Amino acid sequence: MGYKVVVAGATGNVGREMLNILAEREFPVDEIAALASRKSLGTEVSFGERTLKTQDLDTFDFTGWDIALFAVGSGPTKEYAPKAAAAGCIVIDNSSLYRYDPDVPLVVPECNPEAVLGYAKKNIIANPNCSTAQMVVALKPLHDRARIKRVVVSTYQSVSGAGKEGIDELWDQTKSIYNPTQDYDPKKFTKQIAFNVIPHIDVFMEDGSTKEEWKMVAETKKIVDPKIKVTATCVRVPVFVGHSEAINIEFEDFLDEDEARDILREAPGCMVIDKREDGGYVTPIECVGDFATFISRIRQDSTIDNGLNIWVVSDNLRKGAALNAVQIAETLGNRVLKKG
Repeated sequence: MGYKVVVAGATGNVGREMLNILAEREFPVDEIAALASRKSLGTEVSFGERTLKTQDLDTFDFTGWDIALFAVGSGPTKEYAPKAAAAGCIVIDNSSLYRYDPDVPLVVPECNPEAVLGYAKKNIIANPNCSTAQMVVALKPLHDRARIKRVVVSTYQSVSGAGKEGIDELWDQTKSIYNPTQDYDPKKFTKQIAFNVIPHIDVFMEDGSTKEEWKMVAETKKIVDPKIKVTATCVRVPVFVGHSEAINIEFEDFLDEDEARDILREAPGCMVIDKREDGGYVTPIECVGDFATFISRIRQDSTIDNGLNIWVVSDNLRKGAALNAVQIAETLGNRVLKKG
């Protein structure tokens, strides 16, 4: 016997990827429903070899359904997730709405799978921010060995993190530069994204950081260890899919780069590709469609006593969103629901 699964926001980039990954990983589904807003009602989406027609999120009855994967943004989530949870359906939410709620577990299964047991307080589990998810997959096994004191991270985040509008803007703007008869002013982003980088993701906060940077700090503390100090600079780059991160880590204890490499090779979800030669590292275009978090450029930082530098790349629509949500569903199934 398998699960009755709902995917809310099934016509968006992340929702479609959730359906793909459920099929790819052969999640034990007895019945599946694809939900969308009324304007997308009846749109067809793929689930493995099947084609599903979207149903109306506004009128859907969640009674009798086991798990709902939400990819609809904080506004609709605030309205519909409590309804699903009250009907007995466990919500795995990809928005930022519940991430910082002390009664809602924030889960990356490679790091804190036991946290799923806290779902029962609200019948909701939160999925982390895309930039945080891939970082903590790399940090957690190193933290278990040498205790991380401080992390300095600079991100290189693809436009797909801003949704379909972000992808369209990069595409249309790039074409307009090659065809000078067309002008394409920034709409989704604050400045031109084609052939440019923008050190601004989400809104600015009082201390000068952006909300995206704050998310990485708060979520790392909640998922890995509240004692870890994190400072982040988040940058949007003209890449369609795949986030990259340059991470500097300061440990309490010395950790040799060779041992770190061995630890990461054995760590769940990690793929080490680290050769000190031309092309001996992973770039975003190579990670698209893959489940792994790729780690390269592992090296000692000689400017501090116990420091390492690493380069981390992952498909933000997968590990940064849809894959992590499905992994949470798998963990929930194995540890709590035990069907399939």
